[in-house]
Parts: sequence; structure tokens; C-alpha cells
Amino acid sequence: MPIDPSIALGADLGEQSFSWTPREIASYNLAVGAAADPMDVVGLQYVDDAAPKTLPSFATVAANFFATEAPKVVFPGVDIDLAKVVHGSQQVRVHRPIPASGSATTRTRIAELQDKGSAAVIVQEAVTVDENGEPLWTARSSIFAKGEGGFGGDRGTSNRVEYPDRAPDHVITVPTLPQQALLYRLCGDRNPLHSDPAFAAGAGFPRPILHGLCTYGTVLRAVVDGVYGGDATAVVDYSVTFAGVVFPGETLRIDAWEDGGRLLATTSVVERDGAAALGNVVFSTS
Repeated sequence: MPIDPSIALGADLGEQSFSWTPREIASYNLAVGAAADPMDVVGLQYVDDAAPKTLPSFATVAANFFATEAPKVVFPGVDIDLAKVVHGSQQVRVHRPIPASGSATTRTRIAELQDKGSAAVIVQEAVTVDENGEPLWTARSSIFAKGEGGFGGDRGTSNRVEYPDRAPDHVITVPTLPQQALLYRLCGDRNPLHSDPAFAAGAGFPRPILHGLCTYGTVLRAVVDGVYGGDATAVVDYSVTFAGVVFPGETLRIDAWEDGGRLLATTSVVERDGAAALGNVVFSTS
């Protein structure tokens, strides 16, 4: 059986301890497009030497910032074709603002197995605590495995966002850099799909693509700047589904709607007639 829920569901994927400094925070911020204007005092706070602003999305790279190899996808009770696996969704909830330096430990488990019939969705949950055991953040991510459904599991709930039937309250355009995937690669994600033209061609792309998590962080940074006045602590929960690829150098368009304490959004690619990049985007301030 490619997926054995009796083994996989709830499986402990291990513990990892790590540290970070303002240098890693600033490097990540630059990789998601911060401080593009050297005269923007608010933007320059992202690269402050002592206490750079820390985005919640830093949580997605903190543990593996110094990785030298692409991460391996190995789960107990799961034997699937990795060529059919794509990153489906990402959520980060911070329990308090992430400090500019610190040490932490994260433990990851398989939290959900969803049987979509023609596909399987594997949801990981990583809980991160500081040196005193106090919660820092919880991250949930899913991978979508085509052709691996039918193992008899629950279908799972939908995270589909219902958008207001009105014009967006905010429209933000965000240019990405031609070299942005190479900058983001320095944050620990060494997958050659994002840096090697030959590897990208073998995967069916005309050139290397931007990391989905780079798009994730770039959109958060743009919304923090454009909606929340540059306050990186304003957003405490941020979730998306990955809807399509982005090529470095393309322009992102964010359409966002106010919804009480939440901001609902979509992200598309301007140069490709609004091709979807991120969907079901939700920013929460509480």
C-alpha cells in the first residue's frame, strides 16, 4: 500500500534545534524583496543591523537556513512517487513576535492524511518552542500527491475562501527580481528546480521557477508594507494554497478584501494575463 494510514497518521518526524541572528533575518527579508528603495526609512528597518523587522514567514526557513542540500521527502508509512508531489498549502501562526535572534526547537508530525480519490494530501504540523519551552510558532504545510489517493482515508475539510462580491479594498503590485530565486536559495532551499536551467527544463519549465515559499514571503511582506503600515507584528496567522508557478522577474498582483479582523486575498501574475499564483490567501491579525 503506497500510504498506510495506520503507520503514517500522527507519525513523529523528529525534532530539530537551531539558532538565528539578525544576519539571517535581514538576508531572508532581502530575499523576499524588502528594502528595494534605499531611501525608504521604513523599508530599511528590514535590514537593521541590530534588530531587523521579522516577518512571520521567516518561520518557514528558520530551521533549515544553513542547509546545503535539498530537503528529502521521507515519511513513515508513505511510499509514493515524489515526481507527482507538489507543495499544496502553507500556514504559519506566530504565538508572539519572532525575535531578531534566538534559539529554538521544532518537532514535526504528520497531522492529517486526506484521501481525495485521485490524489492524497499529506499535512505536516511543526510546533516550535524557544529555549524555555515557550511556544514561538506553529506551521502547517501540505503536499499534494497526484495518483496516490484511494487508501481509504477521510477526504478532509475544504479551505476554500469565499471572497466578497465587490471590488477589492486593496490592489498591490509587487515586482520580483530576475535573481530572486538565487537570493532565496541562500535561505536554505537548494532545490535545483529554482537555480539550474537544465534541471528546470527536465521538469517541463522554460527556465527556473521561483520557490513557492518565496512567493509566500514576498506577498506577506508586500501586504505588511501596503496595508499594515510596515508593522511586521500585525499579522499573526497567514495561510495560502499554491495555485501556480511564478518566474523570477515577473510582477505579482495582490487583490485583497477587508473581512473583519482578516484580510482575504488572491495573487496573480501580471505578465501572464492574471495567471493564478496563490489562492485562498488569509491574513489574520488575531
